[in-house]
Parts: sequence; C-alpha cells; structure tokens
Amino acid sequence: MKLVVFTILFFSLNLIFSQNNDITESLYDTYEKYKEPSLKKRRIKHQQVVSLIEKFKNKNGFTVKKVGESIEGRSLNLVSIGTGETSVFLWSQMHGDEPTATQAIFDIFNFLDSEDFTQQKQAILENCTLHFLPMLNPDGAEVYQRRNKLGIDINRDALRLQSPEGRTLKRVRDSLDADFGFNLHDQSTYYNAERTEKPATISYLAPAYNYEKEINKVRANAMRVIVFMNDIIQKYAPGQVGRYNDDFEPRAFGDNIQKWGTSAILIESGGYPNDVEKQEIRKLNYVSILSAIYTIANASYQDIDTKRYEDIPENDRKLFDLKISNATLPLLGKKYIIDVAANRLEVDKDKHDDFWYSSRILEVGDLSTYYGYESFDASGYTIVPGKIYPETQKSIESVENLDLQFLLKSGYTYVKLGTIDKQKLSSPFPVHLVSENYKLPEFKIEIGANPTFLLQKNNAIEFAIINGFLIDLNNFKTAKQLKNAMIYR
Repeated sequence: MKLVVFTILFFSLNLIFSQNNDITESLYDTYEKYKEPSLKKRRIKHQQVVSLIEKFKNKNGFTVKKVGESIEGRSLNLVSIGTGETSVFLWSQMHGDEPTATQAIFDIFNFLDSEDFTQQKQAILENCTLHFLPMLNPDGAEVYQRRNKLGIDINRDALRLQSPEGRTLKRVRDSLDADFGFNLHDQSTYYNAERTEKPATISYLAPAYNYEKEINKVRANAMRVIVFMNDIIQKYAPGQVGRYNDDFEPRAFGDNIQKWGTSAILIESGGYPNDVEKQEIRKLNYVSILSAIYTIANASYQDIDTKRYEDIPENDRKLFDLKISNATLPLLGKKYIIDVAANRLEVDKDKHDDFWYSSRILEVGDLSTYYGYESFDASGYTIVPGKIYPETQKSIESVENLDLQFLLKSGYTYVKLGTIDKQKLSSPFPVHLVSENYKLPEFKIEIGANPTFLLQKNNAIEFAIINGFLIDLNNFKTAKQLKNAMIYR
C-alpha cells in the first residue's frame, strides 16, 4: 500500500514539475507576442506608465486603483487581477533608475489579457489574486535617479516611513496581507557570480527578518520560490545568477515585509553581454516571474528543499566593461607589465531620456582575479599615448570624410574642430573632438583617467582604446560598437 501511495505521489510531483517546465519554455518562446512595444529603453517616465495603465481600466478582470501620490504629486497605482485566496503583491522601481522589471510587468499584463495559455491562466487567477504597483518612485524615475525627491532611499524608510511612497507601500502591503511579495530592482551590471567571469544577470535574496537570520515558514517559502526561479534562469543564462548577502537590515522594506508575514522575494536585474537597455533581462524577468506565480498557484514550490537556496553562488563585484591584461607600459626609461580595467559610465542627457558615456579607468595593476565583459590579452603589446591630428577640421561633416582608421593606425586619437557646438556633449566618431587650442595633458594610466590609448606591436599600432571601447584597427567594423567618444574644449 505504501509503495502505491509513493508511486502516485512521485508521478503527481513529476507531472506538476513537467507542467512548470512546459509553461516556462512556452513563455520564453512566445515572449515577443506579449512584449509591450512602447517600452524599449530603460529611462521610462511616469506618464508612459500611466498611459499604459489606463488601457487596463476597462479590461475584463483588471481593476486599477490609485493608492497614493509621490512627493511631487505623481500617482501611485495598483493594478489587480484574479480571484484566488493567495495574495501576491509585486512592486517595482522603488529606485527611480531601476526600471527593468517595470517593463516586464506590462509584458505580464499583456499576457494576462490575451486569449492564450487558457488552462495555465485559469490556474493562476483562480488560485491567486495578483497585485502590481509598477512604479513606486515616479519622481526618481523622471530624472533617472535612485532616490526620491526628498533625497532618501525609499528602501531604507520602512521604520520611519518619512516618504509618502514608503507609507503607500506599507499601507498596501498591510491592506492586502499579501502571502508573497516580489520586490523588483536593478543592480549594478558589474556584479558577477562569485569566483566566475559570468555577470550576475539576475540576483536573488530571501531577506532575513532578524539578526539571527532565522528561517520560519514565511522565509522558507521565499527561499523555495527563489530556488525554482534560479532553475529557470539557468536554462537561459547558465551560471549567471547570484545571491545577495542576507545580513539583516532593520530599515529595509524587504526585511520588514518578511517580518510582517509576507514571503518576500528580492529580484535584482544585473548585466547581460551586449544588452545595454536590458531587454534580454526584461524577458528573463517576464518568464521567471510568471513561472514563479504559476508554481505558487499550483503549490508545487512547497516540495522544494530550502537547502538548495544556499547552493546559489553569492554576488561578487569583480566585473568591468573592459579588461586589458599584460600590457607593456614604458615609464621613465623602464618597462612594466600591467593590467588596466575600465568602466563606461553613463551620463544622462538633459531630459533624462538618453545618455552618453564618459568612461574611466577603475583599476590598474594585477587584475588576475577580476573579469571583463570584454577582455583582451595584450601580451607583447606596448601602450602608446594618442596624439592630436594637426589639421583643424571646419565641421562635423569634414570629420566624417576623414579616414579615421588610417588616423588611428597613425597614432591620432584626437581631432581638432574649428567650431564645436556648445550643445554637443560627445563625439559620434571613434576619435575625441577637441577645440583648436586644446593642449593634451601629460599621458598617464591612472585611476580616474579616461581610458584612451593605443596598443602597438612590432612598431605597428593594431588596437585603439577610445573612451573605454576596444577597436581592432585591422577589423574596423568593431568601431561601430562605440557609442561615443569625448569632446574636450
């Protein structure tokens, strides 16, 4: 009899997990059908969110409710769907410059509003009631900054509740008495999975609710769902998942929401190669969050061993945009072998709807324990400073007509421009633009300097590093990946 019961249980569990796998693969394969086309870049404004939410006010099954206002008076809106007993609360963009999951939420809305996946959606909506707060910090989002208008980090406002945004989050959580909470963020693209060169594309945390880091049923359920989501991400970004340190932070919302009885799941969207606008990571959010909601709806997460949570590697921060290794640097008559690491730092334009890069050298020395999204072994190459091309160009058009590949191979990384428009912030070419009277400062490979230099071997310049971008001068098509160089007046 025991064998029969075990056999039935075994096959039942296998069926459930098979169904979860099936929906995951189908969600991934059909994603483009539901992707919200109006959201293409990270710098999302409140008005875009409000316009999209308006579309769902009269949609069958959806309810939209204004639940608060930001300091500057922008609305905070809750979108709900479902009739099930299990309450799932998802909130995004607590930090204004962390919008990846906000985009994924609208993809999820489009999925829920479609006529597809009937059985799976029925299971979700009959067993769960889903509540989404897509943008908690609209004032920060307007200027693409982490903090709110008051200048505080809303995620450290769970005790004092100084901000109207924080008070709204607390009030909504309490009113829903949510069983599960998804705290959706972006993290730095420079996190890597511990002791690997792979970026932490997604990082998770089941926050502790006390200093002892105890695990009760509420926190254990968060761990189980995270393990489930990790398994999904491993299919599409293998080895690219990290886990945050779970030291208790008494001011943080995630830690307190866990303490208040909601299984809190922190999801952080990090970096993915060649995905500056995080659109692939957005897709992974969509697939993993919907799959997690499905496993909550059918309760299959309950059979996951919480010990597997500890198997997820911790986050590390040893990743750079560019790492040059083993380059020869001549200095005061001697030669030294060094590694150089640089990051491409984003500078927002006035309207906070786009950016340009002002790159910096972040580290110099032995970087053998660090990694790069792009790495180049410069063994045998000598670092050579760039020069200013002596002929002044009259206009941007005349720069376009120059043979820039030839100039770089000749050692010129700067081009003089007779008149530089004051409104122009950066160079659209793989060379820096400088004013006619500009004098190059002393060349130094040092922390904080703009990463611009050349790599020479056998008296031939073969590579250029311009504003932190590596250009193969024998394959000049690589210059197309450079978003911009600098302007020096």
